[in-house]
Amino acid sequence: MSKADYPYPPDEFDAPRSPDAPRDPYLAPRSWWSRWWPFVAVLVVVPTLAFVLVNLAARYDSLPIVGGDSGASEPAAEESAAAETPAEGETPVEETPAETPAPTPVLTTPVVVYNAAGIAGLAASTAETLTAAGFTAVTTGNQDAGDLADSVVYYGSEDLKVTADLVAQTLGIATVTLSLADAPGGISVVLLSAP
Repeated sequence: MSKADYPYPPDEFDAPRSPDAPRDPYLAPRSWWSRWWPFVAVLVVVPTLAFVLVNLAARYDSLPIVGGDSGASEPAAEESAAAETPAEGETPVEETPAETPAPTPVLTTPVVVYNAAGIAGLAASTAETLTAAGFTAVTTGNQDAGDLADSVVYYGSEDLKVTADLVAQTLGIATVTLSLADAPGGISVVLLSAP
Protein backbone atom coordinates (compact mmCIF):
# COMPACT_ATOMS: atom_id res chain seq x y z
CA MET A 1 0.00 0.00 0.00
CA SER A 2 1.37 3.39 -0.95
CA LYS A 3 0.85 6.73 0.77
CA ALA A 4 -1.53 7.76 -1.96
CA ASP A 5 -3.77 4.80 -1.14
CA TYR A 6 -3.76 5.57 2.59
CA PRO A 7 -7.42 6.24 3.49
CA TYR A 8 -6.89 8.06 6.79
CA PRO A 9 -6.17 11.74 7.21
CA PRO A 10 -2.73 12.75 8.56
CA ASP A 11 -2.53 13.05 12.31
CA GLU A 12 0.08 14.03 14.90
CA PHE A 13 2.03 10.80 14.41
CA ASP A 14 2.53 11.44 10.71
CA ALA A 15 4.25 14.80 11.24
CA PRO A 16 8.09 14.74 11.22
CA ARG A 17 9.61 14.77 14.67
CA SER A 18 11.69 17.56 16.06
CA PRO A 19 15.26 16.53 16.94
CA ASP A 20 14.76 18.07 20.40
CA ALA A 21 11.60 16.15 21.10
CA PRO A 22 11.80 13.22 23.52
CA ARG A 23 12.39 9.86 21.93
CA ASP A 24 9.67 7.34 21.77
CA PRO A 25 10.54 4.29 23.90
CA TYR A 26 9.14 2.02 21.23
CA LEU A 27 11.45 3.25 18.46
CA ALA A 28 14.80 1.53 17.77
CA PRO A 29 17.86 3.14 19.44
CA ARG A 30 20.43 4.98 17.35
CA SER A 31 23.32 2.86 16.01
CA TRP A 32 26.84 3.25 17.41
CA TRP A 33 28.04 4.50 14.04
CA SER A 34 25.60 7.38 14.02
CA ARG A 35 26.92 8.46 17.43
CA TRP A 36 30.68 8.15 16.64
CA TRP A 37 31.09 9.24 13.02
CA PRO A 38 31.71 12.94 13.86
CA PHE A 39 34.60 12.01 16.19
CA VAL A 40 36.08 9.64 13.61
CA ALA A 41 35.91 12.38 11.00
CA VAL A 42 37.74 14.83 13.22
CA LEU A 43 40.40 12.40 14.49
CA VAL A 44 41.18 10.50 11.26
CA VAL A 45 39.95 12.25 8.16
CA VAL A 46 41.06 15.79 8.99
CA PRO A 47 44.71 14.86 9.92
CA THR A 48 44.98 12.61 6.87
CA LEU A 49 43.76 15.37 4.61
CA ALA A 50 46.17 17.84 6.23
CA PHE A 51 49.09 15.41 5.75
CA VAL A 52 48.28 14.98 2.06
CA LEU A 53 48.01 18.72 1.50
CA VAL A 54 51.32 19.47 3.24
CA ASN A 55 53.12 16.83 1.16
CA LEU A 56 51.66 18.19 -2.05
CA ALA A 57 52.67 21.70 -1.13
CA ALA A 58 56.21 20.59 -0.21
CA ARG A 59 56.56 18.76 -3.49
CA TYR A 60 56.07 22.02 -5.37
CA ASP A 61 58.48 24.00 -3.13
CA SER A 62 55.77 26.38 -2.02
CA LEU A 63 56.73 25.99 1.66
CA PRO A 64 59.99 27.35 3.08
CA ILE A 65 62.61 24.78 4.08
CA VAL A 66 63.23 24.73 7.80
CA GLY A 67 66.89 25.04 8.89
CA GLY A 68 68.34 27.04 6.05
CA ASP A 69 67.73 29.14 3.00
CA SER A 70 68.03 27.17 -0.24
CA GLY A 71 68.64 30.36 -2.21
CA ALA A 72 71.68 31.31 -0.13
CA SER A 73 73.80 28.38 -1.32
CA GLU A 74 73.27 29.04 -5.01
CA PRO A 75 75.04 32.43 -5.15
CA ALA A 76 77.95 31.00 -3.16
CA ALA A 77 78.30 28.18 -5.71
CA GLU A 78 78.19 30.73 -8.56
CA GLU A 79 80.89 32.85 -6.88
CA SER A 80 83.20 29.87 -6.39
CA ALA A 81 82.70 28.83 -10.02
CA ALA A 82 83.48 32.37 -11.13
CA ALA A 83 86.61 32.41 -8.98
CA GLU A 84 87.85 29.16 -10.55
CA THR A 85 87.52 30.32 -14.15
CA PRO A 86 90.10 32.93 -15.15
CA ALA A 87 89.03 36.07 -16.96
CA GLU A 88 89.97 36.66 -20.60
CA GLY A 89 93.67 37.25 -21.07
CA GLU A 90 94.59 35.82 -17.67
CA THR A 91 96.54 32.65 -17.26
CA PRO A 92 95.01 30.06 -14.93
CA VAL A 93 96.72 29.75 -11.59
CA GLU A 94 97.36 26.18 -10.56
CA GLU A 95 96.85 25.32 -6.95
CA THR A 96 99.83 23.70 -5.33
CA PRO A 97 98.99 20.76 -3.09
CA ALA A 98 99.71 21.24 0.57
CA GLU A 99 103.15 19.92 1.33
CA THR A 100 103.44 17.27 3.97
CA PRO A 101 105.74 18.36 6.75
CA ALA A 102 109.22 16.90 6.54
CA PRO A 103 109.97 14.33 9.22
CA THR A 104 112.11 15.65 12.03
CA PRO A 105 115.11 13.82 13.47
CA VAL A 106 114.60 12.13 16.82
CA LEU A 107 117.54 13.12 19.03
CA THR A 108 116.72 10.46 21.64
CA THR A 109 117.52 7.63 19.18
CA PRO A 110 120.33 5.39 20.47
CA VAL A 111 123.59 6.08 18.58
CA VAL A 112 126.63 3.81 18.96
CA VAL A 113 129.99 5.19 17.77
CA TYR A 114 132.52 2.46 16.91
CA ASN A 115 136.25 3.17 16.61
CA ALA A 116 137.54 1.03 13.72
CA ALA A 117 140.52 3.30 12.93
CA GLY A 118 142.65 2.28 15.92
CA ILE A 119 143.05 5.95 16.99
CA ALA A 120 142.87 6.23 20.77
CA GLY A 121 139.89 8.32 21.99
CA LEU A 122 138.38 8.71 18.50
CA ALA A 123 134.99 7.22 19.47
CA ALA A 124 134.82 9.27 22.70
CA SER A 125 135.58 12.59 20.98
CA THR A 126 133.06 11.81 18.22
CA ALA A 127 130.45 10.95 20.86
CA GLU A 128 131.08 14.33 22.51
CA THR A 129 130.47 16.03 19.14
CA LEU A 130 127.12 14.26 18.78
CA THR A 131 126.15 15.08 22.38
CA ALA A 132 126.97 18.75 21.74
CA ALA A 133 124.71 18.59 18.66
CA GLY A 134 121.78 17.50 20.89
CA PHE A 135 121.83 13.70 20.78
CA THR A 136 121.05 12.27 24.20
CA ALA A 137 121.71 8.51 23.89
CA VAL A 138 125.27 8.23 22.51
CA THR A 139 127.53 5.33 23.48
CA THR A 140 130.99 4.22 22.26
CA GLY A 141 132.78 0.99 21.40
CA ASN A 142 135.50 -0.62 19.27
CA GLN A 143 135.02 -2.64 16.09
CA ASP A 144 137.06 -4.25 13.33
CA ALA A 145 137.01 -2.33 10.03
CA GLY A 146 136.46 -5.47 7.95
CA ASP A 147 136.23 -4.59 4.24
CA LEU A 148 135.13 -0.96 4.74
CA ALA A 149 137.06 1.71 2.84
CA ASP A 150 135.53 4.79 4.48
CA SER A 151 133.49 5.78 7.57
CA VAL A 152 129.80 4.77 7.44
CA VAL A 153 126.58 5.60 9.29
CA TYR A 154 124.17 2.63 9.51
CA TYR A 155 120.49 2.87 10.47
CA GLY A 156 118.18 -0.02 11.31
CA SER A 157 114.81 1.08 9.84
CA GLU A 158 113.37 3.55 7.32
CA ASP A 159 111.91 5.82 10.00
CA LEU A 160 115.46 6.46 11.31
CA LYS A 161 116.77 7.76 7.95
CA VAL A 162 116.25 11.43 8.81
CA THR A 163 118.08 11.03 12.14
CA ALA A 164 120.89 9.04 10.47
CA ASP A 165 121.29 11.79 7.87
CA LEU A 166 121.64 14.35 10.68
CA VAL A 167 124.33 12.19 12.37
CA ALA A 168 126.22 11.90 9.09
CA GLN A 169 125.91 15.63 8.43
CA THR A 170 127.10 16.49 11.95
CA LEU A 171 130.18 14.22 11.60
CA GLY A 172 130.89 14.96 7.93
CA ILE A 173 130.38 11.37 6.78
CA ALA A 174 129.13 10.89 3.22
CA THR A 175 127.91 7.30 3.35
CA VAL A 176 124.56 6.51 5.06
CA THR A 177 123.28 2.95 4.66
CA LEU A 178 120.18 1.01 5.75
CA SER A 179 121.34 -2.18 7.52
CA LEU A 180 119.45 -3.89 10.32
CA ALA A 181 122.41 -6.25 10.89
CA ASP A 182 124.88 -3.38 11.47
CA ALA A 183 122.46 -1.15 13.43
CA PRO A 184 119.96 -3.37 15.26
CA GLY A 185 119.21 -0.92 18.07
CA GLY A 186 119.03 2.37 16.18
CA ILE A 187 122.03 4.05 14.53
CA SER A 188 125.66 2.87 14.35
CA VAL A 189 128.65 4.93 13.27
CA VAL A 190 131.77 3.08 12.15
CA LEU A 191 134.79 5.42 12.03
CA LEU A 192 137.78 4.59 9.82
CA SER A 193 139.31 8.04 10.18
CA ALA A 194 138.91 11.17 12.31
CA PRO A 195 135.93 13.19 11.12
